[in-house]
Amino acid sequence: MKIAKDSVVAFHHKMTDEKGEVVESSLGEEPSSFLFGHKNMIETLEHSMSGKEMGDKYSITLQPDMAYGRLNLKNRLRVSKKSIGQEGKLEPGMVVPLKTVEGTRPVTVAKVGKFNVDIDFNHPLAGKTLTFDIEIMEVREATFEELKQGKPLPKITH
Repeated sequence: MKIAKDSVVAFHHKMTDEKGEVVESSLGEEPSSFLFGHKNMIETLEHSMSGKEMGDKYSITLQPDMAYGRLNLKNRLRVSKKSIGQEGKLEPGMVVPLKTVEGTRPVTVAKVGKFNVDIDFNHPLAGKTLTFDIEIMEVREATFEELKQGKPLPKITH
């Protein structure tokens, strides 16, 4: 079966940055899965899977605009240390949870003061050119329930 709208795709991936350093990998773990055509992942990466089949392997390199966006220097803010949901000492470069009205989101600590923290709320991978090595592990039609929920149902193991 070829990957098309409303199919469930399970795949392994290895994501590397411009230096070739591994940023994220599913190798040795359960494959990632998503419902194709429902905007549940980076759009360019999703489009690259269209028409692929189980067993296909390929690599794709995405410039920042096609991945997590450009680094926006205006996406910095000074917040109270109390709004950071992190125990222990804060240090520049740490990715920590920030409590917002929309819920908790990850932010990067830029500078730490006595009472406040300067945070960068760009995505941690914004501004990076990323290469994805992909292996398609499974392609199947989505169930009615998966289509209704907009995502694959978790596998039930006994």
